[in-house]
Amino acid sequence: MLIALLLFAATYVLMLLLPKRRPVVALISAAVFVISGMLSPQRAFAAVDFNVLLMIAGTMGTVALVIESKMPFLLSDLIVEKVPNVKWAIVILSLFAGVVSAFIDNVATVLMIAPIAMAMAKRLDLNPVKMIIAISVSSNLQGAATLVGDTTSILLGGYANMSFNDFFWYMGKPGIFFAVELGAVISALILLFLFRRETAPVEAGERTKVTDYVPTVLLCATVLLLIVASLFPDRPAMTNGIICAVIMVIGMVYHAIRNKSIKAIAGPLKEIDLETILLLFGLFIVVGGITEMGVVDAIASLFTKLGGGSVFLIYTIITWASVAISAFIDNIPYVATMLPVVQSIAVAMGVDPTVLYFGLLSGATLGGNLTPIGASANITGIGILRKEGWEVTNGDFMRIGVPFTLAAIIPAYIYLWIFYGVH
Repeated sequence: MLIALLLFAATYVLMLLLPKRRPVVALISAAVFVISGMLSPQRAFAAVDFNVLLMIAGTMGTVALVIESKMPFLLSDLIVEKVPNVKWAIVILSLFAGVVSAFIDNVATVLMIAPIAMAMAKRLDLNPVKMIIAISVSSNLQGAATLVGDTTSILLGGYANMSFNDFFWYMGKPGIFFAVELGAVISALILLFLFRRETAPVEAGERTKVTDYVPTVLLCATVLLLIVASLFPDRPAMTNGIICAVIMVIGMVYHAIRNKSIKAIAGPLKEIDLETILLLFGLFIVVGGITEMGVVDAIASLFTKLGGGSVFLIYTIITWASVAISAFIDNIPYVATMLPVVQSIAVAMGVDPTVLYFGLLSGATLGGNLTPIGASANITGIGILRKEGWEVTNGDFMRIGVPFTLAAIIPAYIYLWIFYGVH
C-alpha cells in the first residue's frame, strides 16, 4: 500500500509540475501499476469507464459542429438587442453563458460569448476585464447542473450510475440542478451589484447569420435521447456513451455530405480533446490501482476520523476542501480520485453517499472560480483579454471571483444538506 501511495503522490506532483504533460504522466503511472503487478491487466481494463470516455468524446464532437454553425453567436446577439444598458448586458450574457455551459464545454462557451462582450466594450470605450471575468466564472458555475455540463458531472454520472434526469430529480427529491440554479440566481445579484455603475446604453451590432441548423437539432437530440434513456432503469451501462457517440457520427457524416468532402469528417474529430480522454484513461487505471492496494480505504478512514462520525461534518469538509483544492488544481483528476473515496466513506459509515457526492461535485466545480488558474474557462477568458492588450491581475480576478463563488456555493451547500443530508 505504501508503494502505491507514493506512486500516486508522485503522479499528482508531476501533473502539477508538468501541466502540459498530464496525460503522459497519468498513462506512465497507469503502466507502472500494471507492470509492477499491483493491478492485473484484467482489473485495469475493468477500471476504465468507457461509457464516460464515449460521452465526453461524443459531446465534444457534436458541440464543435454547433459552434461552427454560429447558433450560439446568434443567441448572444439576440440577447444584447433586448437589454437597456451595459450592466444588464453583462449580467444577462453571464447568465446565458451559464445556461449554454450546462450543455456545452465551458471553454467553448467562453470562446463563443466573450467576443460579444469584447466588441461591446470596444464600441462603448469600456474596460472589458470585468466583463470577461464575469462571463468566465458564470460559464464554470453551471458545469455541475446537468449530466453533460462538465467532465466532472460525466464522471459522477458514470460512477454513481446517474442518468440525465437524476440531475434534475433524484431519489424523489429536487436534484443538484436546482442547487446550481439557486447559486446562479444569487451570484447574478452579486454581478448586478458589482456592475451597478455601468449604465451606458448598449448599441447592438449586426446579427450573426446561422450557417446550418442541423447541428443544433443534433445537440437537442442528444439531450432528448439521454432523457428518454433515463426512463429505463435496466439500460446497459454504455447507453449514454453510445448515444453521444452515435449522434456525433451522424453529425460527422452529415458534415461530410454537406461539404461534399470526406475530409470534412476530420473537423469534429479534431475538436475532441484527446488530452482529456487520455488523462482520464490513465487516471481510471491509477485510481483502480490505489483502490486495489487499499489506499482509497485508508484515505476514507482518515476522513471519517476527521469527521468524528458526523455525516454533516464530513460533508462540510468534503465540500469546502473541494472548493479550496480546486482553486489551484484541475478538478478532473481530483474528482476522479475522490469519487471512490467518498463511496468508501459512505460504506464505512453505513450512510447513503448522495449528499457527499453532490458536495464533492459542487465544491470542485465552483472552487475553480476563486483564482485565475482554477478553471480552464478562466484561463481562456484571460487569454482573450491578453490578446487584446489587457492584463488581468490576481486582484482584478478575485474581486469578482471570490464573492461570486461564495454567493454560488453557500446556498448550494445549504440546499444539498437540507434535501439529502437531513433525515
